[in-house]
Order: sequence, then C-alpha cells, then structure tokens
Amino acid sequence: ARPPAGRVIGTGTVIDADGRAQLCLGAIAESYPPQCQGIPLDDWSWDGLDGTETSGTTTWGAYAVYGVFDGERLAVTDPPILLALYDPIRPEDPTGGRDGTTADAELTRVQDDLTARLGAAATMVWTERGYVWVQVPWDDGTLQDAVDAVYGDDVVIVASAFREVD
Repeated sequence: ARPPAGRVIGTGTVIDADGRAQLCLGAIAESYPPQCQGIPLDDWSWDGLDGTETSGTTTWGAYAVYGVFDGERLAVTDPPILLALYDPIRPEDPTGGRDGTTADAELTRVQDDLTARLGAAATMVWTERGYVWVQVPWDDGTLQDAVDAVYGDDVVIVASAFREVD
C-alpha cells in the first residue's frame, strides 16, 4: 500500500522509552510503565504537554498526533492534542450500516487466519456485526482488495488508523 499523500492524524498512546517515542495505535501492555509495538515518531517533543506520566526512563500520554506517514514512521508536523480534549469527526461506516451475513464460525476462522497472516501489520483484528474488522496504520485500498479476493466481498472490513487531514 502506498503511504498517504499528505498529512494524517492518528490517536493513541505515545510511549517514549529511552528517547524512542512511538504512537501506539492498538493494544497496550498494561505493565508499569506500559509497552506496545507502535509507529516510531520523528520530531516528537514533550515540551509544554499536559497529560504525561513518567516511570524511570519512560514517559507516556494519550494524544491525537498530526504528521506525515511514510508507511513506517510518522514525522510529527504540529503540536499534539491531549486525547481527552480531541473531538474527532466520526468516520463514515464503510458498511453503510448493514450487518454482515457471514456465519460466526467462518468469521472466527477468517479472524484467526488474518491475525496469523498480518501479524504486527494489523493493529487490531476483531469481529463485530457480522464482519471481521482489521485496523492497520494505513490502507490505500490495496489491502481491502486483497482480502476481498481471498475471503470474498463483505466479509472483512479494513480500516485505517490514520486519517488524512487538510
């Protein structure tokens, strides 16, 4: 998948362990301090930010982060917004509000298969409303086309964690 052409915004927990900041888009280990496999952040700064916690050499907080995503890293372009103060526009429902018709046993099989195939490339995989939902940092439609070819139309819904912004 080609990276987005312009700036994006992503929401999640920023964890900076030993000076290596990353934006966690999916699951976070509830250890203390927390841990995740996130998107590396370039040009991240904690200066003037509220909502941080620190333990040892790890600092973290929940933010909406603007930047340019190259497919692997996010170059921060604007000051982050404390997630508690961020009011996003609700994304359109790609299903148009229709429930899927795939049987639960098949959804479980597809979910397990996708989890194994995508590994860390998927930030979350879950079943809901008759579909398997897959969140990845960014999909330009390439992954959606690929899963439709493998599993059929209207079985898997691919959602991008990053949204393009003006």
